[in-house]
Formats: sequence, structure tokens, C-alpha cells
Amino acid sequence: MASDGARKQFWKRGSSKVPGSIQHVYGAQHPPFDPLVHGTLLTATPKVPTTPVKATRASTFQEFESSTSDAWDAGEDDDELLAMAAESLNTAVVMETAHRVLRNHSQRQGRPRPPGAPEPSAEPSVDPSAAPGGDLRLVKSISESHASCPEGSASDAAPLQRSQSLPHAATVALGGAPEPSALSTSALSEREASRLDKFKHLLAGPNTDLEELRKLSWSGIPKPVRAITWKLLSGYLPANVDRRPATLQRKQKEYFAFIDHYYDSRNDEVHQDTYRQIHIDIPRMSPEALILQPKVTEIFERILFIWAIRHPASGYVQGINDLVTPFFVVFICEYIDDEDADSADISRVPEDVLRNVEADTYWCMSRLLDGIQDNYTFAQPGIQMKVKLLEELVSRIDEQVHRHLGQHEVRYLQFTFRWMNNLLTRELPLRCTVRLWDTYQSEPEGFANFHLYVCAAFLVRWRKEILEERDFQAQGS
Repeated sequence: MASDGARKQFWKRGSSKVPGSIQHVYGAQHPPFDPLVHGTLLTATPKVPTTPVKATRASTFQEFESSTSDAWDAGEDDDELLAMAAESLNTAVVMETAHRVLRNHSQRQGRPRPPGAPEPSAEPSVDPSAAPGGDLRLVKSISESHASCPEGSASDAAPLQRSQSLPHAATVALGGAPEPSALSTSALSEREASRLDKFKHLLAGPNTDLEELRKLSWSGIPKPVRAITWKLLSGYLPANVDRRPATLQRKQKEYFAFIDHYYDSRNDEVHQDTYRQIHIDIPRMSPEALILQPKVTEIFERILFIWAIRHPASGYVQGINDLVTPFFVVFICEYIDDEDADSADISRVPEDVLRNVEADTYWCMSRLLDGIQDNYTFAQPGIQMKVKLLEELVSRIDEQVHRHLGQHEVRYLQFTFRWMNNLLTRELPLRCTVRLWDTYQSEPEGFANFHLYVCAAFLVRWRKEILEERDFQAQGS
């Protein structure tokens, strides 16, 4: 018949390439044989088929069976053996076996093991209260025990099984490991020193590998080399070491030439509105202890006014002033020992050092703004576009938060405009802003594109609070 021919071809194709070993599957009511109780049932003699088969119909299958001797360990009389086992393995036998296992287990747990003795083999234990009605059943494996547990108890048993599979050393560590705050400070300082050495080694070469510097800076820049690293990553300084001193001198001279040429015009009618707005915004900045120092206020006024005059397409826009602070703090930290630069006394810094810091701050801020200037042109189209992109991003990564905001008529522009306008400088402490900018500067379009993902991460991080909120208008007031 056609079906027999197709079946024959099937067995021929797979006759020599069927791997694995097929084992019997026992149900909960039919446990496996116990060799101690039913040793006579299992023999090593080869199985002989009780019913002869026709060679013409089964020859192909017999060839397949002989070529895969590891696939079947039992013959065609398995049903008879299973029937015998079902009759012999009654409840009394099962109970007796279970109690014997429990006794052996308790004796081994209570009796100390002599030195040099081998590890006892693990035996399954049975809890009489585990089964309904006190019915004791042998557990063949952990997976079977999970399968036989009720849904309510499965989750409770899971941690126990997981902890039993852990190494013994890990279990001890869970109970006696020191708190994270108790970690050795020397080990921490060693890691910091090792990281600093990597930066110094990279920066000491005749030509700094900027790509490698970006990779190293992505996870943070050590304070001693942060200033020089920022100048390199922003494109203010060249990668060649020999060219850096001349570049610094030229750029600093160029900046103060702008001061001499433009700054006196701040009181002219055409520029006085710009200067007045800058003069009003600077005292509102933070940290106040630093910004309100007269020398710092003058530096910020000059930087912002010169930038506005030289970029008439946007001019000065509120929010640009907050982008000066991180650069100024990082660059001034090269010359002061104060651990907290937020309140450092700038009056102790020499005048020539302040001039260098002012010029470096101006040029690095200008490099940053060159990449996001459309944020500050008329109608601020860059911010409008970024807010729209952020909305699309959140709708993809967390649709529930996105839908919740829409249901409560919260527009992304209402709360993310300042995130884009100030680059989160008003939302984060200064030290966090500096650390975040380490990563921004290591990204090719960090302030323009990567910033969107940081904003989205904020929303996802506080999604629980957002989803619980029902009155966003009260929060904003």
C-alpha cells in the first residue's frame, strides 16, 4: 500500500541518526520500581518478543531498533511487567518504603559523619502533610515535586529549592557578608586609582585616541582629569599634545579680543535688553554660594553676553545661562582644593587663572550650543521636535505611562520643555549634572539625542509614582 511505502521510507531515512534515550514516565499513582522490594522483576536477560512479527512488514523497524540499542531498554512485554508492578506495589509497600527513607534520612542528619567518609547520597524526603489526606507519595525529582504542588504552595517552595541548589559558600555569605557600606575603602580607592591610571596613560600619549577616550569616559571621568577630558571631547583642544598649548593661548586671546570689542556695547540701546535679562537671570541660578560671588557673576555676564552678540540667530534665551555652570565648576576645580566646589571661595584664585577658566568655559559652552542651537532660535523648533520624539519614545517603551498621561490630559510639552531647555540642570544636583555630562560628552550627539533617552529613563524610573498620580494640576501648582 502507498501508506506502507511512505512509512518504510520514513524509517529508512532516520534509521541511523536518532539520538537520545527514551525513559518511562511514571504518574503519581504509579511510582517507579523499588529494586529493594521488587528485585526479581528487573532482570538483565534480553527481552524476547512474545508475539512473532512478519519480517516483510516490520523488517525496517527492527533494523532501526537494533541500530539504536540505547533508545529502548525494554521489549514488547513491558505492559505485562507494568501490570505486575501495579498489582504488587500497593499502598502498604509504598508507605513502608517512604517511612524507611525518612528514617534513614533522619539518622544521617543526626549522626556525625566520621572523618574521611564519603558524602552520603541525597535521598528524597517526604512530608506527610504535603499530600491531601495524608497520602504519602515518592517524589522522583524536583521538577515532579513542583508539578504536584498546588499553585499556592509552588511559589513558596521555589525559594527553598533555589537556595538548596546554591553552593555552600554562597549560603554562608548570605548570612555573614558585610554590608555594602562596610566595604574596604582601600579597595575602592584602588579601583579609582586604577581607573585614573588608565585615563592618564591615554592622555599622556603624543596623540590621544579620542574614540578610546569616549569609551573610557562613558562610565564617568575621574575628577583630576575631568577638565582636560572635557576639553578634548568637546573638540576645544586637539588630540595632538604638542598643539594644545598654542591652541589654548590662541583661543584665550581670541575670547578676550571679543570682550574688548563687544562688551562695552552692553549698554547700547540695541543690546541693553539682552544684557538686562542676563543680569536678572544670573542671581536666580544655583548654586547661589558660588554664583553670587561678584567675580563669578561678572564672568557669567561676560560669557553670556558675548555668546548672544556672536549668535544673533538665537541671541540670549533663558536656559542658556544654566549651561555655563557645569563647565565653569569643572574647570575651576583644576586650581582649587575645595572638595565642594559649589561654595568655593573664588577670591583666592589668581586673576590669570580666572581668565583662563573664563575663556575655556566660553569656548566649551559654545561647542555644546553649536549642536543644539535650534533649541533657542525663534519658536525653539529644536525643543518642539525633541519633545515630540520623547513622546514617541515613551509610547514605545512604556505604553502604560504614556496612556496614563494622555488620560489625564498631561501634555509632554508641559513638563519636558524645561528638561530640554536646561538639559536637566534644574532637576539634578550639580554633582549629578557633571557626572551626567561625562556621558553626554562621550556620545557623538549626547546633548541632542542621548539626552532624550535619559529623559525617558526618568519617566520609566518613576513610573509607579506617575501611575498613582491622579491630579497632575495640583502637582504643578
